[in-house]
Amino acid sequence: MSDTDLIKLYSKQILSLAATIPHQAPLEAPQGEAKVRSPLCGSTVTAALTLEGDRISGFSQNVKACALGQASASILGKVVVGLDRPTLERGRDELKTMLKDAGHVPTDPFHGYEVLQPARDFKNRHASILLAFDAAIGAFDDAKANA
Repeated sequence: MSDTDLIKLYSKQILSLAATIPHQAPLEAPQGEAKVRSPLCGSTVTAALTLEGDRISGFSQNVKACALGQASASILGKVVVGLDRPTLERGRDELKTMLKDAGHVPTDPFHGYEVLQPARDFKNRHASILLAFDAAIGAFDDAKANA
């Protein structure tokens, strides 16, 4: 990877998002939790949440990932409260399609993922970028299983 590729990949926007990840404080009494890990790079995201009906009412995340994974967690963290599982799953699937198949940027409410379009060419980073969604969905499923 050349220096130019690294500069493009780790743009100022991505680094700014990585530095401002929302919902990092632990939840006092989460209903569901999940920790996911990318086997390729070792990045991890742990999510915890509370539900009100079928919607996320409280959320916490612990992100140990590259700047791309952190940026993804930051973007998701801005909109995750209030979402239901089908919306999370749609966002994850749209992001995966954007990365792997040059599909469109995820639609509402997932504004901001266009900043990660340059990562399409770096397949070894895709799993890290998807971790935040995978952890949130896992925590949602854990909460429903514990209900």
